[in-house]
Amino acid sequence: MSIRLKFLLTYAAMLVVPLILLVITALLLSVVYHGDIQSLKSVYENKFEGLEERDTRNLIKHTFGQSADFLTDTHFLNDLSKELLEKNTYLYIRSAGKELYVSDGLTAKQSLAEMLPAFNKQGKYSEPFRLKYDNDQYFIAQYDLLSNTGEPVSLFLINKMDPLVHFIRTFFPILLLSTLVVLLLTHTLLTRYMSRKIIRPLLELRRAAKQVTQGNLDFQLNISGKDELGQLGMAFEEMRLRLQNSIALQQQYETNRKELITNISHDLKTPITAIKGYVDGILEGVADSPEKYEKYMRTIAAKAGDMDHLIDELFLYSKLDMQKLPFTFESVAILPYLEDWAEELSVELEKQGVELTVAMNGGDGVRVAVDRDSFKRVLGNIIQNSLKYMDKPEKQITVQTWVNNRFFTLAIGDNGPGIPPEAAPHIFERFYRAEQSRNTNTGGSGLGLAIAKQIIIEHQGEIHAESRQGMGTVIRIVLPMEEGSMEE
Repeated sequence: MSIRLKFLLTYAAMLVVPLILLVITALLLSVVYHGDIQSLKSVYENKFEGLEERDTRNLIKHTFGQSADFLTDTHFLNDLSKELLEKNTYLYIRSAGKELYVSDGLTAKQSLAEMLPAFNKQGKYSEPFRLKYDNDQYFIAQYDLLSNTGEPVSLFLINKMDPLVHFIRTFFPILLLSTLVVLLLTHTLLTRYMSRKIIRPLLELRRAAKQVTQGNLDFQLNISGKDELGQLGMAFEEMRLRLQNSIALQQQYETNRKELITNISHDLKTPITAIKGYVDGILEGVADSPEKYEKYMRTIAAKAGDMDHLIDELFLYSKLDMQKLPFTFESVAILPYLEDWAEELSVELEKQGVELTVAMNGGDGVRVAVDRDSFKRVLGNIIQNSLKYMDKPEKQITVQTWVNNRFFTLAIGDNGPGIPPEAAPHIFERFYRAEQSRNTNTGGSGLGLAIAKQIIIEHQGEIHAESRQGMGTVIRIVLPMEEGSMEE
């Protein structure tokens, strides 16, 4: 049940239940004072109704009080009696101990007539009183007057009380007290229900929000339920967890940023120091020959180039890390693409005395979604990393491909010194070098493989290394094949 429906039902109950009880109480009070449920219509009608005291006084005053002739007018008395009987009221007139008029239905209750009080005095109207007869309660009004001949006459209006009315009259205090108890109990239970189902969760949410504003996220919010409050509690708890993870990630980013600044400072300091040394050499006249001067200038240019390359690599990695580098993916027949690349590569490697072995063992007809430029950068970074660490007289690079389970795999290997087992899991991290001494001969930006990994991730692929120390290293790139692509 939704919280909106709970509110509606609860407040409807808080409104309707007391209203019904108040209406019932009002009805009971009206019945008590009017004597019969039917007599309640007297509020809306102007004609004579039962034993309404005001109407009874008016009846007697304007009829029998002004003209005693009505006491002997049988036609008038019959009409009046007929009207009163519709209200369950009998008319009884007694004069000097004799009956002048008796309404139909009262003749069989002679003993009741005998119980009626005697004449008191002329013009006296007795307040209505109750009389018990034959286990029934009767409500009786008496008016004493004199006839035209001066005989004492007592006029009685006898109304048989309903058993319910009698019950209400008897137990009205208990009913009123019960009504009050029901009202109090209803409001108490509804308030407690509202507190348990709505107020308490809201207080829990307020306390949780206060904890968050104070920077404390090490708590758990326990609000269950399928209504809006339960959903709000689960959403708040999910927000807390995400915020906690976000802060932890932000702290990790801050740590990485500091490490990045340290590594950049280190990598920039080396070429800057070299440049300063060669510039000082030129200024101090150490380069005293054209050959030395040219050597110094070429070294300065090379170091400046290294710095420029490092900065370019850093900008590229930052864009990749923040996912701000645009990629233009296109469906590429991967084997012809790699064959063209291998042909260009063989020319470059031949100049450096490196043997290239290509074995395209699978992938005919396979198409892969790649960004040509960025993917070529990945291949170039891997080759440069292999060439940088080669230490054998006969340098070799191998390129292999195969297809397995809808994935295309490219393996690029070398016969270099290999990677120590403890360093293998980290070579794709930025600024990581297996050569911890950062030998200037094999240095570099330390970002090549990290950039390669980021680009491959953007291609929805994977990259990892397999190495045996002293035997060489193989970098494997696994890319998903396009739907509908198949090996011929």
